[in-house]
Amino acid sequence: MATYNKIADWAVNSEKTANIGTDTFVLALSNTAPGSESTPPTGDGNGVLANVTQVSYTNCSSRTLTTASSSQTSGTLKLDFNDITLTASGGSVGPFRYIYIYDDTPTSPADPLVGYYDYGSSTTLSAGETLGITFGANGIYTKS
Repeated sequence: MATYNKIADWAVNSEKTANIGTDTFVLALSNTAPGSESTPPTGDGNGVLANVTQVSYTNCSSRTLTTASSSQTSGTLKLDFNDITLTASGGSVGPFRYIYIYDDTPTSPADPLVGYYDYGSSTTLSAGETLGITFGANGIYTKS
């Protein structure tokens, strides 16, 4: 079971530069622990994709997420995505352990990180293998 971790900078970025109802969100795969990056993306002011060491996506299916819902009720904002399946085709993808979600739309800061999943150990998808990512019914992000 993967563990979800919020990126603290997202709370600031989501208010200033994001439109969660219309922005494009994408997955990024990494095998480098956030704390081991040369500029840790979990540190204040560092929550952008440029601070993540990504794997090659040559053999990976689309990583673009589809927003399932984006709503505000009684002052609480909620963002949820449709489930997605990553497929390796023509070769392997990985190894990777961390799956980041980032907002691909803003330009300043560019590609702010929303959060990441830690799968606990590295995995490689061989050609033809898939990885299903299921987002919970409570949404990926809530803010009141």
